[in-house]
Amino acid sequence: MSLSRRGLLVAGVAGAVGIGSAARSGAAAGAGAAAGAGPRVRTGFERLGDDGYALLAGQRVGVVTNPTGVTSDARHLVDVLHADDRVDLVAVFGPEHGFRGTAQAGGSEGRHQDPATGLPVYDTYGTSGKALAELFTAARVETVVFDIQDVGARFYTYIWTLYDVMRAAALAGAAVVVLDRPNPVGGRGPRGPVLDRAYASFVGREPVALAHGMTAAELARLFNGEFLGDAPARLHTVAMTGWRREAFFGETGLPWVPPSPNMPTPDTALAYAGTCLFEGTNLSEGRGTATPFEVLGAEGVDRRWAEAADALDLPGVWVREAYFTPTFSKYAGKTCGGVRLLVHDRAAFDPVRTGIGLLVTARRAWSGFAWRPDHWIDRLTGSARVRTLVDAGAGVDEIVADWAAGLARFAAVRDGYLLYR
Repeated sequence: MSLSRRGLLVAGVAGAVGIGSAARSGAAAGAGAAAGAGPRVRTGFERLGDDGYALLAGQRVGVVTNPTGVTSDARHLVDVLHADDRVDLVAVFGPEHGFRGTAQAGGSEGRHQDPATGLPVYDTYGTSGKALAELFTAARVETVVFDIQDVGARFYTYIWTLYDVMRAAALAGAAVVVLDRPNPVGGRGPRGPVLDRAYASFVGREPVALAHGMTAAELARLFNGEFLGDAPARLHTVAMTGWRREAFFGETGLPWVPPSPNMPTPDTALAYAGTCLFEGTNLSEGRGTATPFEVLGAEGVDRRWAEAADALDLPGVWVREAYFTPTFSKYAGKTCGGVRLLVHDRAAFDPVRTGIGLLVTARRAWSGFAWRPDHWIDRLTGSARVRTLVDAGAGVDEIVADWAAGLARFAAVRDGYLLYR
């Protein structure tokens, strides 16, 4: 990884905008929050509103968002902005799964008119660089607002939509405003391997740790300072108030809206950075069940995998034998044997180490184990190292140690772009 630490970005390029902090009453409680409790965290969007949307004044505004772009009382920001005469909202841009979230993984909603607001909706999925800049130009936007709930894993594509938006906005001469939201699995130090640029794709364009422990606004600052030096975005970030790095989503007081069809709960997000690695294998990652990414398995797997995985004594989690029948995706309509993760200590739980432990034991316990022929696992982990070490019979400690030096370098660079201490 060839990252150069440049420290904090200059004001006006990537300054964190402090806007108001008055509490809003009557908000819905988030998952796990005490019944009747008001919001503890105010998102970037709500802080923008506290200041009368001053950052957007006099601008033709386009919004990149999806169903997660909601207020603490579950109103969608597009509906709020469209109804406010202080904002000239002219277009919406939808990522993977679409603006209204109707598409499955690897899909989007295409170009259409939003029936609720009449606004044109442009499809950004699979579009980047000059082609994306041309969409901004066609919509005649002067400021692009980004507000999407991320889940904290490098291969979740919304952060790379943000990256592409920043590049394209610079080409189109538009400013970018990133409205921050919590990392639902907390903002602890980064974990997992750092991407090798030779394996760059839409599930990882730049050298970022697999579980980065950053928010969208922090990542935007990192992108501008480390990766977009040839053409940085005119970036403004609007920070949250009330968020602590050690907080999980249930402590925020915010409503959970699934960021994608297979991310139904914050518990799903907690496991995702490790168990999504099974997309790179012939085992089901639980798509088509009520608990995607919390159950894993395949037709023909028996209790020996769960026994081997639980014997690793992975921190913060129990691994138990499980059986399930996916309704779609891998093994649709077939009974699968496998494992179920039960996280009993979120602070101790390490999803990436857990994912590696499950890969190691699955390969040893099930003779049918195989990697996807396209070596998708290399895109997910960021290099061929994890795959080759697992195939060589390496244990969990050896595999985790292999990425330690690169992770330490990333952590040092990351520190200069954090907004919350």
